[in-house]
Amino acid sequence: MSQLFTPITFRGVTLKNRIVVSPMCQYSSENGYPGDWHLVHLGAFAQGGAALVITEATAVVPEGRISPDDLGIWEDGQAEALSKIVQFIKGQGAVAGIQLAHAGRKASVRSPWDSNRAILTPEEGGWEVVAPSAVPFTEGWLVPHALTLEEIQKLRENWVAAALRSVKAGFEVLEIHAAHGYLFHEFLSPLSNHRTDEYGGSLENRSRLLLEVTRDIREAIPAHLSLWVRISATDWTEGGWTPEESVELSKALKAAGVDLIDTSTGGNVATAKIPVEPGYQVRFAEQIKHEAGIPTGAVGLITEPQQAEQIVVTGQADVVLLARAVLREPHWAQLAAKALGVKPEAPRQYARAWL
Repeated sequence: MSQLFTPITFRGVTLKNRIVVSPMCQYSSENGYPGDWHLVHLGAFAQGGAALVITEATAVVPEGRISPDDLGIWEDGQAEALSKIVQFIKGQGAVAGIQLAHAGRKASVRSPWDSNRAILTPEEGGWEVVAPSAVPFTEGWLVPHALTLEEIQKLRENWVAAALRSVKAGFEVLEIHAAHGYLFHEFLSPLSNHRTDEYGGSLENRSRLLLEVTRDIREAIPAHLSLWVRISATDWTEGGWTPEESVELSKALKAAGVDLIDTSTGGNVATAKIPVEPGYQVRFAEQIKHEAGIPTGAVGLITEPQQAEQIVVTGQADVVLLARAVLREPHWAQLAAKALGVKPEAPRQYARAWL
């Protein structure tokens, strides 16, 4: 019996297996709205047998976009457009998830295939970027505006409004993006957070905004829906965010109503030396799972069925999140089932492929 293909339940949401499609930016939106590309892109993964399909980082406010081509959910029309994609995903027996995001000081850049992600100045159609402190991501990037306490409170309201739109659109898993050097990660890391008020300094203070927003969202959304948080477990840099802090944060997030920690790393330090290799982040998911007592998701160069099966069987993580592997093969879950001796689940239109 394959453990990768056993169901798992988070609150009132049951995943038919442990295979999750990770958020992947497509830089293909217009004014934050999804188009046909998003329907086909996300819908293919649901057809391919994944249990949960999560949208790309979806901005809670316009200035929270990484690029002008990102998805957004700061207005009702965007949620309505996303609902059509949600309906298709559900129609294939999968669960639809959304990653809510704010890029902070890493916002206002071009799409990756345009001028090597050069920054966009306001004169070029970009916008003022914000962060906990006026510290740019790296040399040549925009110097962010340090958020005031009033602006922080307004952002809390923006996050809740985006969460409620997500619920209205039909999403059953909401993931808060607190990784990869974006706004919440910037607050967490002492390398980017130089504040001296209640949002800076100690671990408790640096974690405050993320925990406030988490509690706000948990209280606002229906109790049966699942709330996840993606974190970067380490900055891979001396003096930065650490795995031990990630464990303590995860304990607090669990108490705030989070159901799973989606465990990534890095993204806040441009010069960090990251030892990228197959499954290089799994050990952090394992550490958080066992030391914080909360379910985790493992992500990062997980590509082979036996590799994913081993992660779940050995208790390193509860689910695996795939990105490049499913870009190469949207039917990865069905191929994995075949490889692990499980009958693949497929739409009836495709059933002949698995006879």
